[in-house]
Amino acid sequence: MCTNTLTQKRKVSSPSAHEHSSKRGLQPFQKFPVGQFTAKCTSPEKIIHKHDKIDARKTLVAQVGLENFIRAITQPLNLNLPNNVKFNMNGQGRMQSWDDVYLAESVYTRCLGISKRIYQTHAFTHEPDRKLAYFVLEEHNERSLWFLPGFDFYVLVFTYYDDKKNVTRVDVQYDQISFFLHCMGLAQAQAWMVETVITPTALLWARLYHGSGIVNPFTFFLQLLIVPLSLIYFFYWA
Repeated sequence: MCTNTLTQKRKVSSPSAHEHSSKRGLQPFQKFPVGQFTAKCTSPEKIIHKHDKIDARKTLVAQVGLENFIRAITQPLNLNLPNNVKFNMNGQGRMQSWDDVYLAESVYTRCLGISKRIYQTHAFTHEPDRKLAYFVLEEHNERSLWFLPGFDFYVLVFTYYDDKKNVTRVDVQYDQISFFLHCMGLAQAQAWMVETVITPTALLWARLYHGSGIVNPFTFFLQLLIVPLSLIYFFYWA
């Protein structure tokens, strides 16, 4: 089978009766891959072939300001930056020139109280056949007001170029809601709430629920109905 190129067979001894009793619910290690490749457009051979042709370069680029960063990341591949570019931010903000991109970045960072933004990438992946380079961009955002929290954020950037090595299109993908929650400090507050309040409560519920021996979708769905209705009754009609 073609999947044997990625997975080696292993000899596994059958579990003893004691192991079955002490670890009920756990399945023994599979001797073969759980799934088979059924996709028409890919296969283990194609994945390995693609991997051999990908150039994963390790480089460090850190710059203050978007324009400085953009010019720096094109240097390892000797790419050119004509002013006209199809810049797609999260499938929503579409701009046609670098001048517009730099202007938009300058305005909205000031509106959000960002005094300094350090852009950096530690490595990027280059696919010459597709004329594509992509990387994870790390942003360190410092704020202009003391009560606005600074934060780090990560963005996925795809850069396409033509035969003349001119950058023609850039696609930027990131969690837009999460970014603005970080700007307002709500993401940090939500993380604290989940860590200190919700997670311990959820673990206590999981232990009690698991110990009841009636864990199944039906009883879980009942809890989703009963708990909110009980809270509504307690606060509004009790």
